[in-house]
Amino acid sequence: MLGAVSGFATVSTLLHFRHQAKTKIEHQELAKAQQPNHGIKSLTPTAQQIPTVYVHGFRGGDYTTNKMVLSAQKAIKTRTYLKVLVDWRGELTYEGCWSNDPNPLVQLVFKDKWMPTRQIVNWLDIVLPKLKEKYHFNEYNAVGHSLGATALVRVEMRNYHKANFPKLNKLVLVAGPFDGVVAFGDWPNVNRLLPSGRPVLMNPHYLRLLLNRDHFPSNVSVLNIYGNIDDNSNTDKYISVISAKSIRYILAPIVKAFHEVEVHGQDAEHSKMHDDDNVLSIINRFLFEH
Repeated sequence: MLGAVSGFATVSTLLHFRHQAKTKIEHQELAKAQQPNHGIKSLTPTAQQIPTVYVHGFRGGDYTTNKMVLSAQKAIKTRTYLKVLVDWRGELTYEGCWSNDPNPLVQLVFKDKWMPTRQIVNWLDIVLPKLKEKYHFNEYNAVGHSLGATALVRVEMRNYHKANFPKLNKLVLVAGPFDGVVAFGDWPNVNRLLPSGRPVLMNPHYLRLLLNRDHFPSNVSVLNIYGNIDDNSNTDKYISVISAKSIRYILAPIVKAFHEVEVHGQDAEHSKMHDDDNVLSIINRFLFEH
């Protein structure tokens, strides 16, 4: 038994150092991108800009969306982005700089990463109007991973009528737990979707979204991406396909366009999807090529 534990610890240590090395490289590239003197001047924002805001979920951080931001920089050929750090009081700290690109990139990082969906929603209530006021944009795109995805849907429903809140243009949902998390209100291969798309089992959080669907803005294009690791569980390890896919029943009748993509294989695991090159390519085409 001790040998097995020791072997597991050794493998875990190797995986930890490999992850650290990969993360260090990504941080170095992002640090370069945040330098304001990379041939890009501090820029005056314009009302025509539509920034893309990246939102991580529970236990996430900048490492969740680092590769998303890097891939977006390459897609739109920019060398800068803005990182916004949010503390537990909703106070903002800015790193990097805003650009004059048509689609400035904004990475939100919550310093307190152990938070439920409702707390992310509360912070977005503060952050998005502040960004709109500071940088003078009217519309925005958003990419949310895990609870960041559910929070973006909920914050739009809460603020749909408020003039100080920016208008959502495009929304990307990655691995969103809309109708439960495995072992927390959902179990593999238990729930199912009716022909209409409605889940047979609906938890209170899902019912809340369903009852408020008419508060979601209609002039929005949505891309929903979810994973299936193909181990017969029909999950991404933490979120079932049914839970992630169930948002279609709520939003598809409301929004301008609704697209969904199911990703398969080991790279479809919940915490790997946000770094998968195929997923990133799909996201960037949706955001920047239409």
